[in-house]
Amino acid sequence: MDATTAPHRIPPEMPQYGEANHIFEMMQNMLQQLLIHQPEDPVPFMINYFQQDNDNVPKIMILGPPASGKTTIAMWLCKHLKSVLLCLENLMTKKYSSLAERARKRYQKMKSLPGSLLVKLIEERLGEDDCVQRGWILDGIPETREQVLMIQALGITPRHVIVLSAPDTVLIERNLGKRVDPHTGEIYHTTFDWPPEFEIQNRLIVPEGISEQETAQKLMAYHRNIVSVLPSYPKILKVISADQPCVDVFYQALTYAQTNHRSNAPFTPRVLLLGPKGSGKRLQAALLAQKYGLVSVCCGRLLKEAVADKSKFGEVIQPFFEKDLAVPDGIIMKVLGDRLTQHDCIQKGWVMYGFPRDLDQAHMLNTLEYKPNSRKIPLCARRPPSPFEFIRPVTLGPKLMANGTVAALPAAVRDPVETDRWPLAGRAQGGWHLRPAPVQMPPFSAGDFGTRQRALQFSTLLRGINKALNR
Repeated sequence: MDATTAPHRIPPEMPQYGEANHIFEMMQNMLQQLLIHQPEDPVPFMINYFQQDNDNVPKIMILGPPASGKTTIAMWLCKHLKSVLLCLENLMTKKYSSLAERARKRYQKMKSLPGSLLVKLIEERLGEDDCVQRGWILDGIPETREQVLMIQALGITPRHVIVLSAPDTVLIERNLGKRVDPHTGEIYHTTFDWPPEFEIQNRLIVPEGISEQETAQKLMAYHRNIVSVLPSYPKILKVISADQPCVDVFYQALTYAQTNHRSNAPFTPRVLLLGPKGSGKRLQAALLAQKYGLVSVCCGRLLKEAVADKSKFGEVIQPFFEKDLAVPDGIIMKVLGDRLTQHDCIQKGWVMYGFPRDLDQAHMLNTLEYKPNSRKIPLCARRPPSPFEFIRPVTLGPKLMANGTVAALPAAVRDPVETDRWPLAGRAQGGWHLRPAPVQMPPFSAGDFGTRQRALQFSTLLRGINKALNR
């Protein structure tokens, strides 16, 4: 490009292609791998790196004190994410590996492994195809600062680090009831997680090192080392309380493992506001445009401006306005496309409202190059309580609309004004429950949408926008 022709007219396809295909992240990861491994010939190395196609596979570390449930959560995550579980036991039991055989002999004699040998085992295992293609979960590794530094020196970087925590008294009591299935390696508990099958109950064994004194010693060693481990992963670390049901711990761990961290890639916001008439879309769009420097785009205003300017689109739209008819979707899309491809929208981003108004328009917008990349935020006006409470089933058949409103109700409650203002709020098993309730309806006034409500609505909207912008 010629620098004298600034501002440059960047085609809208370029930033959209970069965002859709994660070009920035791909180049960042490639440069990171080149600097870590420093190959003599970078070209074959980069070709092999792209052929692996494993940028999105799980790479998780699960840390925590003894009896916190690390192994159980790690096994459940592996089953759900279809990744490879790596722990000290299965690293040493690897077949046809001289390094694993040496580690087994050392562990049988000393009951521990030096950090250098453990890290070599990890490096050897992570280089195999299943870990490369499916990802991996490290259970209880690393344990010390020394192991962290050696792992980082080899270029092994997790995407998510999960730390389980619980009071020591709870962990000591929990560890006393620990039982292990020698066939499957599954961990059970005499109080919290006892298997219903008698066959499994009969073969459970008591693991070594679960006495109160041994557990207390392990907890002291863990607390002494973990304070120097956690600072190595400040931005990818999540602490989860293990003093709650195991299912809840797993749900929180799985939710975190499936989230994407904030990207440093250049990002041009394209925000879409949806909501009924009177919900404050125009005000919120103006506030967002002012705060983030976006371009506020109103579909209705664009059509009126086109008619007022007597442009080529205005001449086509004018007859529809005169006859009070809806402007065809094809014409609306052309007007929107002409505005969204202008330089200010491409450079600053935009916040749009007033379009789409139905499902067909939404599909049309989504299939073109103008689809929003930020979270679509619905705005809801506060409504009075419904005069119906849900008591007994009423057969509505296909009259129930997809958005929850009622197209036709029984004669006793058939009122087009009321059904438009009060959509059905829920569904119970067996059908919709509907019956007039003896309640006094408060008056519905425009004062409900005062300054305070708009401020609260905008603060809620900003939180949604910030989550979308900090994806």
